[in-house]
Amino acid sequence: MSIICGIPLLECVYCLACARWAWKRCLHTAGHDSETWGLATAEEFVPVPRLCRYILAVYEEDIRHPLWEPPGGYGINPDWLILKKTYQVTKGCAPPYILYLDHDHADIVLAIRGLNMAKESDYQVLLDNKLGKKKFDGGYVHNGLLKAAGWVLDAECDILKELVEKHPDYTLTFAGHSLGSGVASMLALVVVRHRDKLGNIDRRRIRCYAIAPARCMSLNLAVRYADVIKSVVLQDDFLPRTATPLEDIFKSLFCLPCLLCMRCMRDTCIPEEKMLRDPRRLYAPGRLYHIVERKPFRFGRFPPVVRTAVPVDGRFEHVVLSCNATSDHAIIWIEREARRAVDLMLEKDRIMEIPEKQRMERQETLAREHNEEHRAALQRAVTLSVPYAYSPSGYGTFDELEDGENSPQSSGDAESSMRPSGKGKNKESWNELIERLLDRDESGHKVLKKSHTFD
Repeated sequence: MSIICGIPLLECVYCLACARWAWKRCLHTAGHDSETWGLATAEEFVPVPRLCRYILAVYEEDIRHPLWEPPGGYGINPDWLILKKTYQVTKGCAPPYILYLDHDHADIVLAIRGLNMAKESDYQVLLDNKLGKKKFDGGYVHNGLLKAAGWVLDAECDILKELVEKHPDYTLTFAGHSLGSGVASMLALVVVRHRDKLGNIDRRRIRCYAIAPARCMSLNLAVRYADVIKSVVLQDDFLPRTATPLEDIFKSLFCLPCLLCMRCMRDTCIPEEKMLRDPRRLYAPGRLYHIVERKPFRFGRFPPVVRTAVPVDGRFEHVVLSCNATSDHAIIWIEREARRAVDLMLEKDRIMEIPEKQRMERQETLAREHNEEHRAALQRAVTLSVPYAYSPSGYGTFDELEDGENSPQSSGDAESSMRPSGKGKNKESWNELIERLLDRDESGHKVLKKSHTFD
C-alpha cells in the first residue's frame, strides 16, 4: 500500500522539477550568457567574416565558378588556393577542407567545413567518443575530432611546414564551422604541443577560429588555450550550449522527449559547482565571442553587438528555448551577422576619427587586457577547483612564461624525450605523436600539478 501511495508522490516531485526547469529556461535568454562580458573591438573581430567566407568556399565544387556566393564575394583568389580535399580524398577520416595562402592578410589558412547531414562518415567522426575516453595535455578532448585532426596533419604536415618556413611573417590559422570547428580546435592543440614539427613556429603565430563550435575539450584546456583558440557564437546557437554528449544527442533524435527529460533531471539535480569539477565534461573552446542581435520579448533583429570574455563558470551552460536555436547555427547567417557587426565597429571608429597612432596603442592595450583577463580566468578556475586548471602547457600561455621556466628552451628535454629514436624527423605519424603525448600526460601530469601554483 505504501508503495502505491509513493508513486503519485514521485510523479508530483518529478512534475515540479520539470516545471521549475521549464520556467527557468523560458526566462533565460541568450543575452544573459554574456551580459557581464566586455565589448569586442574591430581589430580583434575583423578576421571572422573573412574566415567564414573561406569556410563557405569549401562547399563549392569550383572556386572559379561558384554556385553561391555571399555579398562581396568570397575574397578568395583562386590562384592562391594551395589545395582542396573532398570526401573522396579524405575517405571519411576528416571533413573536406582547403588550404589557402592569403597574401593580402599575411595568413596561411586551413578552413574546414561543417557537418554534412547526408554523410555517414561525419557521424562516425562525431560519435567516436565516450565521456573521458581521450586524455590530452592534462585534460580531456573529443576522441573522434582528435583522430580527424591527426589525419589532416599526417596529410598536410610537409606543406604546412614549407609554407610556415617560406613565409616567416605569416600567421597559421585553423578555421572551421560546427564539426569542422572541433577538428580545427584539435589541430591548434596538437600543433602548439608539437611546434618543432612545423619548423619551431612561434606560438603567437598560431590561431584558431571555431565558428559555432562543438563542445570538444575540458574546461581547463578551454581556458588555458584561450590565447590561441577563439570561438564565435551567434545569439541562440544550440551546439555550444549542448552539454549532453553529442553521441547521446544523435541517439535521441527520434526520442526528443527522452532527451529533454534527461536534460531536465541533469539541470535540476546536479549543482553547477559539481559540473565544473568534473574533469571529463567538455566545453566550447578558448576565448568566446558572442554575437547578440535579438532582445527578450522583442521581435526582429537589432544591430549586432559582439561581447567577448574568457569565462570559466557560465560558459554557455544552458540551452536557450528559441525558434532560432538551429538557424543561428548556420554558417551563412553567422557570416552575415559577423560582417554587419564589423561594419558597425568600423563605422564607429570612422566617426570617432581615431588617428593611426592611437589605433596602434589601442591594439597594444587590447593585447595586454586580454593577457590579464586570461590570467584572471586561470585563477578563477583554480578558485572553483577545476581539475588541473593551473597545470601549465609545455610552451607557456603568457609572454612572461615563455621567457621563464615554462619556455620552449626549458621544456626541451621533455620534448626531445617524445621524439622517435632511429627514425627520420617526419617519419612518425601525427597519430603516433599524439599517442606518445597522451602517455606522457598520464604519467607526468601529477608532477606538474604539484610543482605549479599561483602567487
